[in-house]
Amino acid sequence: MHNKIKDYLSQYAIYFVLLLLIIAIAIKNPSFLSLRVFRDILSQSSTRIIVALGASFAILIGGADLSAGRMVGFAAVISASLLQTASYPNRFFPGLPQLPIIVPLLITIVVGFLFGLLNGFVVSRFSVPPFIATLGSMVIIYGADNIYFSLPPNNSQPIAGLRSDFTNLGTGGILGIPYLIIIALVITIIMWIILNKTSFGKDLYAIGGNREAAIVSGVNVKRRILLMFAIAGALYAMAGFLEAARTGGATSEYGNMYELDAIAACVVGGWSVSGGVGTIPGIIVGVFIFTVINYGLTFIGMNPYWQLIIKGLIIVSAVAVDIRKYLAKK
Repeated sequence: MHNKIKDYLSQYAIYFVLLLLIIAIAIKNPSFLSLRVFRDILSQSSTRIIVALGASFAILIGGADLSAGRMVGFAAVISASLLQTASYPNRFFPGLPQLPIIVPLLITIVVGFLFGLLNGFVVSRFSVPPFIATLGSMVIIYGADNIYFSLPPNNSQPIAGLRSDFTNLGTGGILGIPYLIIIALVITIIMWIILNKTSFGKDLYAIGGNREAAIVSGVNVKRRILLMFAIAGALYAMAGFLEAARTGGATSEYGNMYELDAIAACVVGGWSVSGGVGTIPGIIVGVFIFTVINYGLTFIGMNPYWQLIIKGLIIVSAVAVDIRKYLAKK
């Protein structure tokens, strides 16, 4: 009986942590439990969830994708530069016609997909650890982003004057539900299906659990890794597109440190750093925990540096528990 209770608490510890955070903040300021605050937290979590879903792929095979944040930033700059109003005086491309919103979206996703392919190619073809491969691409993407951002006549000025049909994606909604939440929900469902109901997803779990065994069983590991990183790149690009729409602008510094938040959300949400273990609901709860910390502690007026300390303690505790579980199985 004691072991059952211990296992139950261990399995659902992440949900208890989220609940305790909400209760503690609500005690300090009861208005935190309002529908408006809940909606704001969901909206702020939406793009972070998409980034974390992409980052979970690398974690699933026992690695880490450090290029996520810079890819989000580059995608935000590209999409914003293509979706400014015709009357804005400092347009990124002065002679560019008003494109259907789907065109910049596809361009942005293709760019992210290609950078993801680059990551996957380096990891699968040359057996470079994901951490190192994506560290290199992170620097490459940031350089490319700044070169693009500094093109004349923009010359590294913040990109503003975005079209209302674009910004409406980030601020509008239907029946009181923000579009961001709807889009994040759809992508989350698709990702759940990919990881749980397709051979591709099951192969990734197999690769993360035991790569040698996966190879012996006939899994094309190199092809799976290549496609995995490409999909992740497309997800980062989608998140960057939505971030530009949500904030109404973009600079080359967008997406900074997003990769660390995404990795942290996955680890706190139960994704094993050794690979082969993780669930989609865990990612969502992990993202919510950090959003509640950022939003909630600001809401009650706590020093933002305490937020960093609390986040750090949660991350270290989650990794320590994960490693302890891993060692106990060996």
